[in-house]
Amino acid sequence: MPAARKSLQVLLFFSFTLLLCVSLLAQGAPSNQAQRRAFLHKLSNAAIERTTHVVRYNPAYVRIPYPSGDVPADTGVCTDEVIRSYRALGIDLQKEVHEDMKANFWAYPNHLRWMQIRTDTNIDHRRVPNLVVFFSRKGETLPITNKSEDYSPGDLVTWDLGGNVPHIGIVVDKKSPSGRYLVVHNIGQGPKAEDVLFHWKITGHYRYFGPHPSEP
Repeated sequence: MPAARKSLQVLLFFSFTLLLCVSLLAQGAPSNQAQRRAFLHKLSNAAIERTTHVVRYNPAYVRIPYPSGDVPADTGVCTDEVIRSYRALGIDLQKEVHEDMKANFWAYPNHLRWMQIRTDTNIDHRRVPNLVVFFSRKGETLPITNKSEDYSPGDLVTWDLGGNVPHIGIVVDKKSPSGRYLVVHNIGQGPKAEDVLFHWKITGHYRYFGPHPSEP
């Protein structure tokens, strides 16, 4: 009898553990949403922190290490502010963009816009058109509207400055007197938080939370 009782206790214990795990999994959605909000908050803070740095606008091609490579800290363009903000959260866009481009090269505009037939870890992730493809493939594509309330801190926005000149920035948790969230971007004077959401034609609106756990 003692052995049978012990076996029953073990069986009940494992049954309870299994039910508990199922219950926790069922409650995963609200927790996941909370994690997503926390991530966007951290990304916004990382972008705001970038405005404390002095950066000279320099679009020159620079050879950099791979992965986790970066151009000199006191130089950069609009994409570098996005890259550095994500890197502060432990996400290396140089690596992520390269790996997706290597596996899906013809989905990216390298061959059409820059007449390239292979990837280049020095520059691929620093080009707005490549980030547009990457975020649309690996992130969430959100509606483009003329309503400021549709844009939230942590959102990524791309624009056409005119003449097919692309630009990118991060919406942050600071508001202007107009009530709109500011955007951290670098259009020539280093990283700044400015009320520029509707200054140019918006061409893309995304959220990206980093590589999926199932991805290498």
